[in-house]
Amino acid sequence: MTQTTDPRELHQRAMAQTGSIVAAVESGQLTLPTPCAEYDVRALLSHMVGGLNRIAVVGEGGDAMAVAPRADDVPDDGWLAAYAVARARVTAAWADEACLDALVKVPWGKVPGRIALSGYVQEILTHGWDLARATGQPTELDPELASWVLAVAQRILPPEPRGGEIPFGPVLPVPPGAGLYAQLAAWLGRQP
Repeated sequence: MTQTTDPRELHQRAMAQTGSIVAAVESGQLTLPTPCAEYDVRALLSHMVGGLNRIAVVGEGGDAMAVAPRADDVPDDGWLAAYAVARARVTAAWADEACLDALVKVPWGKVPGRIALSGYVQEILTHGWDLARATGQPTELDPELASWVLAVAQRILPPEPRGGEIPFGPVLPVPPGAGLYAQLAAWLGRQP
């Protein structure tokens, strides 16, 4: 990823793909564990909607750190609607190209908007994988998205050290022939 990359189209595609996964979650699956040990499906959905709200606030010129990284007030039957509202808000917030060059504050520092939004491509794509894995849905989806996010993750997230300030587990081995999403999951410390 270069300083001139416009990640908006990739983020739109990642949100659409993840939205399809959210749409397929059944009410009886909300308490299932996910590859993120700290989240069950309900908590992961809350974190995903909260993350979208956070990056929307950034695009609107606000402070991401002032927004909770979760959406705790969503009823169990309202996750798809909450996701759709947050997705639309993100789309509107990032419509102006000037957002891409504005310096913004996100959890990992003060960066140009394009870098912040690129981080949220990884966020929504990876958590979409987590959700698909937890709910028994296909996990190897758009290979171009996974390839882009994996390349960025390998460049910006060192294999060591992990933990503490770097909220990812150690890089895990990948079985031979593993798909791009499994490779991404392993790089981010998730069991592929």
